[in-house]
Amino acid sequence: MTHPIHPIDQSQVVEALLSVNHLPTSDLRDGNVRLFGCEADNKLCGVVGLEMHAHVALLRSLVVPATERGKGLGAALIAHAELFAAQQGVDTIYLLTTTAAVFFERYGYGHVARESAPAAIAGTHQFSELCPSSSAFMAKSLAALRPA
Repeated sequence: MTHPIHPIDQSQVVEALLSVNHLPTSDLRDGNVRLFGCEADNKLCGVVGLEMHAHVALLRSLVVPATERGKGLGAALIAHAELFAAQQGVDTIYLLTTTAAVFFERYGYGHVARESAPAAIAGTHQFSELCPSSSAFMAKSLAALRPA
């Protein structure tokens, strides 16, 4: 079954889904955070966020409820976010994770040193305040997705 992915607004439902999965919500209202989601049976079944900063972006807030996992929703949400970012001129997408590095490696993300973070990414609340310094810092080039 296909779940169309579309832009969504920050809401109590989104916040609750992120919170129950131990993901930060305090900076969701930042103006450069874009959220995308999908629903099934009128229930939110996945969310992904992008924090856009010119030619770089931070992939964040990826969550699929436990009852919906294993259906490819996480992969679909990542692909949607990557394509959107590439269409907006993003060259590289970054992320921080404490628990899902192996998952993201399957989708082409590689580990990078935190010290190499672009200033725009290093200045985000996620990077500088919300995610512990022990988080894996990962990146992926979007060159293959960029329009010619």
